[in-house]
Amino acid sequence: MNPLIVLSGDEMRAAEAAAIASGTASAALMESAGTKTAEIAMRGWTRRPVAVVCGPGNNGGDGFVAARVLAGAGWPVTLALIGDKAALKGDAKLMADLYEGEIADFSSDFLGGAGLIIDAIFGTGLARDVEGSAKEAIEAMNAHPAPVLAVDLPSGVHTDTGAVMGVAVEATRSVTFHARKLGHLLFPGRALCGAVDVADIGIDDAMTAATGAKTYENVPALWGGLYPRPRWAGHKYARGSVMALSGGPLNTGAIRLSAEGALRAGAGLVTVLSPSDAAPVHAAHLTAIMLRACDTSEEVSAHLADAERIRMVAVAGPAMGVGPETKEKILTVLASKAGAVLDADALTSFADDRQALFAALRPDDVLTPHTGEFARLFPEEAKREGKLAMARAAAAKAGCVVVLKGPDTAIAAPDGRALINANAPPDLATAGAGDVLAGFIAGLKAQGMDGFAGAAAGVWLHGACGQAAGPGLIAEDLPRAVPSVLRQLFAPPQQQTGEAGPQPGPHGGAAQQ
Repeated sequence: MNPLIVLSGDEMRAAEAAAIASGTASAALMESAGTKTAEIAMRGWTRRPVAVVCGPGNNGGDGFVAARVLAGAGWPVTLALIGDKAALKGDAKLMADLYEGEIADFSSDFLGGAGLIIDAIFGTGLARDVEGSAKEAIEAMNAHPAPVLAVDLPSGVHTDTGAVMGVAVEATRSVTFHARKLGHLLFPGRALCGAVDVADIGIDDAMTAATGAKTYENVPALWGGLYPRPRWAGHKYARGSVMALSGGPLNTGAIRLSAEGALRAGAGLVTVLSPSDAAPVHAAHLTAIMLRACDTSEEVSAHLADAERIRMVAVAGPAMGVGPETKEKILTVLASKAGAVLDADALTSFADDRQALFAALRPDDVLTPHTGEFARLFPEEAKREGKLAMARAAAAKAGCVVVLKGPDTAIAAPDGRALINANAPPDLATAGAGDVLAGFIAGLKAQGMDGFAGAAAGVWLHGACGQAAGPGLIAEDLPRAVPSVLRQLFAPPQQQTGEAGPQPGPHGGAAQQ
């Protein structure tokens, strides 16, 4: 059981099918799932009356097993079925037949004095809006004061997108099987799941690998071994250079946030390339960050010439201005040997000439749009169902790494790999936070991380700094939080105390290695 991988509904069904083909009975998988549900209920709550609400499919079958196990353990159990028992098929029918208690029709008074509700109406196969008696049951569960344990996913949450299909259960806790599903990490589904337990039901990891699944939660275990750390023989040039392209005199703050983010992330040298009329504004604020006057694309090219001999990344777009001048400078960056992290105006400037940008991008470049910028640059991909599908399609079209920002930021590579970030606090919804993120990614790329790993590490670092800064944070607080976050990230395991440290996993060394 891989704690980091995240599966779509189709991928989970393929893993189950592989387990069945290898000799595991489908009924055994259902028995295990229902038993684990009951065990989590008994571990999470004291003995109390339990109301189990079952649907007509396999999720309902899991519910029948859970009800049987709980009753056998002496818990008072009532069970209601959404639908007709005579219409049950396969393993769900088998488990219903094995349940010896009364099977009631769901009604408004069924929940009665329940101290715990188990939601086993819909699992990973829901593809249409919830209607009829299922909708009434979900609304009744949400109105009831008892905690709700959801089986697999809260009923009404779309497995692959996290979308609410008309109405959805507001669970206190969810138990899912073998691996988390996309809907556990993507909003709004994530907000409805409560704490999520992943239960092993006997599916081998090799069967998951055979599905071709390429989505993981973004945690340090995946990229920690690649995270750059200063070495005793190092020097500032060995830690790479970031060039930050500025807008005009009334729009200088955003790129300074990016520049400070790059410096705090570890870049050895950071330089703001500023229009001459904006240079005095920058000069009043910059200390460790260098400043150069740079008015034309030719001057941009000259400042990037050192990318021939040292690692260099350009970060561009924050408050740079939308228009042909920005387009020209961005294409100059992409024609150089410097890497690129492009945000905000650098993306919107190509809304009417997307192919010019896509043709110039390299696989290691990184785009960091929010949803509005994404829709302008990727209008067709923005119509895809679900954030992850949108990011993947955009990365394939642009031929580079795409970071689709939000509370559940999706990071996608052009080869189909993808990560979902889950550590960002809502406090990050503040002006300038995205500019700092672009700088974090640029600073990590300048030190040698590839675009996908650098984007993943930068997004995680951004979330961890948001947690460290806490409520009331402003964008300027994020770079200042980096030292405390990195101290925790690099601490030996026995010294780690917070949530910022690396987590164990099979896909890359831990950050302290």
